[in-house]
Amino acid sequence: MAITAVRAPIGAGAELSSRAAAEAYVGGVCFKQGPPALIGAELEWLTAQDGPSAPGGRPELSELANALGPHAPRSLSAESPALPLPGGSRVTVEPGGQIELSSAPFGAAAELCERLREDAHLLETLLHTRSIRILSGAADAARDPSRVLQLPRYRAMERSFDGIGPFGRLMMCNTAATQVSVDAGADPAEVAARWTALYAVGPALLAAFACSPDLAGAPAGVWASQRMRAWLRLDHARTRPSVRHWSDPVTDYGRWALDVPLLCVRRAEGEQDWAAPPGATFADWLCGALDDEVGRRPEAADLDYHLSTMFPPVRASGHLEVRYLDAQPGDAWSVPIHAFEALMSTPAVVAEATRLAAPVADQWLEAARGGLADPQIRSAAVDLLLLAATHAATPGAAGELLAAAHRCRAGRTPTGEVAVHPRSEAGE
Repeated sequence: MAITAVRAPIGAGAELSSRAAAEAYVGGVCFKQGPPALIGAELEWLTAQDGPSAPGGRPELSELANALGPHAPRSLSAESPALPLPGGSRVTVEPGGQIELSSAPFGAAAELCERLREDAHLLETLLHTRSIRILSGAADAARDPSRVLQLPRYRAMERSFDGIGPFGRLMMCNTAATQVSVDAGADPAEVAARWTALYAVGPALLAAFACSPDLAGAPAGVWASQRMRAWLRLDHARTRPSVRHWSDPVTDYGRWALDVPLLCVRRAEGEQDWAAPPGATFADWLCGALDDEVGRRPEAADLDYHLSTMFPPVRASGHLEVRYLDAQPGDAWSVPIHAFEALMSTPAVVAEATRLAAPVADQWLEAARGGLADPQIRSAAVDLLLLAATHAATPGAAGELLAAAHRCRAGRTPTGEVAVHPRSEAGE
């Protein structure tokens, strides 16, 4: 269910005729409308390779490729067939060596979780052949950020984020997430309701599943989710759309995306410098303002690529991709998958979830910093998990969600720690 930035040949495809055409294109490709039926997920893990010279270091890319064999992504091996694992999941590698499983979409969370468990077990077995371990942590507490993928995209991204502060490299190299994807909706009204709900429940569920208090290389500060802290301190134009003021997400998402600065510009085969003109937006490129710097007008493939550099808490990728959850310990990633399946199960449940979350719907910073230590956020998290348990698709899912609600009521994180309320910190 991940966005895959496909590298189309330069010069292939028609230019976009106008801003209006580009916005309409975004609305069409980012919000595939139809009766909600499918759910998918992406699981990320930090990795470490044990060797005599550097035990616990980041794995060599060649070793990752050899371990994965025909399942290796082409970012590791250009000739790889990049076959999915038997359960349908595709393997990708993130800039710091994190490994990710992107599931196939399924009609039920129970089947999704079963297939992901099978693929995760096989992935662990494959990596073990090269002494590579997967670490179920949302933030690297031991190693400074270091990029191992040298693709032009990531080089340009790192350069852009370095101008903001340390959090770009930390996000790229030292964090991992659990992401859940659901269908957008059958019509514009349902799309708007589901989009609004996924944003409204965000702070409460971010807090419920926050489990990354330690992040090597991060400035001092006590945070429940250092991973989300890194995202919140990044390029705000790219990571914080003003969704509270959006009446029509299908239209407004396209308008927002065109006004986000370019992170990189695809170049011809062999060119390594994909840096974008500083501060220039896709709209600038579209209207001809970058003709001298780029040398061509953008095509639909360029807009597809630009959309893959959008990192809001919920990203429209044809489906709706929830990006605000920490990677969970062990197999606990199944809990948020079941939660979103239940909370998005019917229009009535979507509306009730939105209502329950409304008092804390804007408290992203408070949720990332204090997590469940904030009593109002904790109360909303408990209420949402209880609502999800009531509407769970299976007794097993209901049991997982009830246990998570009880854990949150006790103020405990997914790792069993007691939430600690941080001191207020200047500059955050």
